[in-house]
Amino acid sequence: MAETQSHFLELADVCRDLGVNFLGVGFSPNWSLPAVPHMPKERCTIMKRYMPRIGARGLDMMFRTSTVQTNLDFSDENDMVKKFRVGLALQPIVTAMFASSPFTDGRPNGFKSMRSQIWRETDATRTGILPFVFDGDMGYERYVDYALDVPMYFIYRDGRYIDVSGASFRAFLNGQLPQLPNLRPTLQDWSDHLTTLFPEARLKRYIEMRGADSGSVDHIAALPALWAGLLYNDDALDAASDLIKGWTAQSIQELRNAVPRLALDARFGRTTVRDLAAELLNIASSGLARRAQIDAFGRDETIYLEPLREIVRSGRTIADRLLELYHGRWNGSVVPAYEELGLLAPYQGATGSSGKKPLGTRRKRHTRPLSIRPSQEDVAPTILPACG
Repeated sequence: MAETQSHFLELADVCRDLGVNFLGVGFSPNWSLPAVPHMPKERCTIMKRYMPRIGARGLDMMFRTSTVQTNLDFSDENDMVKKFRVGLALQPIVTAMFASSPFTDGRPNGFKSMRSQIWRETDATRTGILPFVFDGDMGYERYVDYALDVPMYFIYRDGRYIDVSGASFRAFLNGQLPQLPNLRPTLQDWSDHLTTLFPEARLKRYIEMRGADSGSVDHIAALPALWAGLLYNDDALDAASDLIKGWTAQSIQELRNAVPRLALDARFGRTTVRDLAAELLNIASSGLARRAQIDAFGRDETIYLEPLREIVRSGRTIADRLLELYHGRWNGSVVPAYEELGLLAPYQGATGSSGKKPLGTRRKRHTRPLSIRPSQEDVAPTILPACG
C-alpha cells in the first residue's frame, strides 16, 4: 500500500494545477465514445481499424473501460497450471465483488459491470474463459498452441507498427505473412503478440488476473491481497483448488455470462456468487494470515480484504452503491461522482515532491470517497486503461 499511496501522492502533485482527477470505476459513466480523447498511437490506430470487424464493442473496450490488475508468480509448469486454473475459474467471482460500472452515457445501463460485459462482445478469439486450461494436458505447450492461433494485430519494425491484423503467427513462423513475405519473427515479435491476447487470466512469465473493474484506492490494494492470499500459500491454494473441483469450463462460462448483469446475485448451481465470494475471502484470509507479513502496527495483510468483506456482508457492490446515489441525492445525475469519488481525494492536504498540496485542497468543500482510507503496507497492483 505504501507504493500505491506514493503513486497517488505523485499524481496529486502533478494534477493539482491541471485541475485533473481520476475516477475509480470500470466504465466511463457519461462520456460518449466520440467524446473520449484518443492517444495518437500507431498500435491503437491498428486496433481501432480491426476491432469493429470482429466484435460490436471493441472500441468501447479500448477507450471507455478501466481495470485494475495484479500479476502472480509461479515456480514451475505444474504450479502454473494449478494457479492458472484457479485464476480463470474464480475470475467471475472477483468480477462480481469489484463491479463498479453501472452507467453508460449518463444513465443506468442495466449491468453491474459494463466493463465485463463489453469484453464479452469484443473479440471471441482472444478473450474470455479458456476451456483448454481445464483439460488434462494443459501446460506451456497448450497455451503456445492457443496463442499461435489468435489472429495478429501488428509487428514492430524500424520504429513503427505495421498492420498485419488477422494474420496467423503460425504463418509468420514460416515466413508466410501475406503483408511481408519471407519475414520471420523475432522473440520480441512473440512477446508483443502475447500482449494482444486478452483472456480473463493471461499467461506471460507470470499470471495476470484481469477480471476486476477499477475502484478506489483501498479496492486497488484489495485485489493483490485477495490473489496473494489464494495463491501464495499452499494450504490456501489447495483449498481454492478443492472449491473449483468439479466445475466445468461450460459452467464457468455460464457464470461469466451472468455476472456482468447480476454480480453477487448471480447463481451458480445451488448457491449464489455472494456465498462463493464469502468462501473465497475466508480462504484468502487464511492464506494471508499464514504468510504472516506484518506491518509497523502489528497487522497482517488480511486488513486489505476488509473492503471486500464489507461488500459481501452487505451484498452491495460499488455499482449498487453508485446506483443508490444516482436514484437518491444525486437526483438522476452521474456528474456528482466526479466531485465525490475522485481517487485523489484521500490525499487532500498532503504534499508531494514539489511541496504543493494536491488537487482538491483549493476547494471549499470536498466529499470523501465511498470507501475507507487505505492503510500502510507494501502492495503493488497495476492500474490499466484498456488501450494505453
